[in-house]
Amino acid sequence: MELWVIATIAAAAVQTIRFMLQKRLKGLGLSTGGATFSRFLFAVPLAGLGVAVLVALRGYSLPPLGLMFWAFAVAGGVAQIIATFCTVALFSERSFAVGIAFTKTETVQVALFSAVFLAEAVSGLGIVAILIGLAGVLLLSRPAEGWLAGKILNRATVLGLLAGGFFGLSAIGYRGATIEIANPDPLFRAMLALACVTAFQTVAMALWLRWREAGEVTKVLGQWRATFPVGVTGVLGSLGWFTAFALQNAAYVRSVGQVELIFSVLVSLLVFGEKPKAREVAGMALLAVSIIMIVALA
Repeated sequence: MELWVIATIAAAAVQTIRFMLQKRLKGLGLSTGGATFSRFLFAVPLAGLGVAVLVALRGYSLPPLGLMFWAFAVAGGVAQIIATFCTVALFSERSFAVGIAFTKTETVQVALFSAVFLAEAVSGLGIVAILIGLAGVLLLSRPAEGWLAGKILNRATVLGLLAGGFFGLSAIGYRGATIEIANPDPLFRAMLALACVTAFQTVAMALWLRWREAGEVTKVLGQWRATFPVGVTGVLGSLGWFTAFALQNAAYVRSVGQVELIFSVLVSLLVFGEKPKAREVAGMALLAVSIIMIVALA
């Protein structure tokens, strides 16, 4: 099994744990912004320490980071903040497994982004896979009172689609950032890019919370016993994603990362005791079929 596949599967597993921990933060009185901020705050010193260790052990020097690197890094960082914010907010709308499943529309959206921004043609079978994934999303987002009585674009649908889209954009940004670092070691490129991105995200989120939610940063720090594990799992999961992005096309990485669906269902059942409805299982199954087809066509 190739390294990028191992890194992707490990990242998906750790990310599932992080989302589980973040969902619990909502019960500690933290806002959606505070729970999102905890994802980045404690990751910065850990990522910085990782860079320092690699520099000391392998004798690397820090390469110059050009304008293109920062453009990719900042764009990816902003997209991830928005995506994480939407995902945490989504947990209040649907079950844990369904919330994660909504974000998996990312694979379908990345295919569309590739066609629009990268001029990569989508085959006939690719279009079929996209439509199957869309059917899965519609099943997952069906209002409790039914389609005729409710609105198709309900809050859960919008949050899920936004999360998936911005996670896709962040993947493209991070892939570009790792490519721009002049070093042959994918682990070092991943760690350095991660340290830069998380530092930017922490500063940006701290300024946002100070402006919009005064006192929320203090709450996050006050709940450090609960928020620190979120930061640890966040940096470990991100390191896996960044390492995979440094080695392989972001579309392939995210496609394999859909294994997180299986992890999220297990967490939903075993940890939160949330039994998915038959319709929701069918929706996730259709998404899985769509993912498999896209992987096969890649």
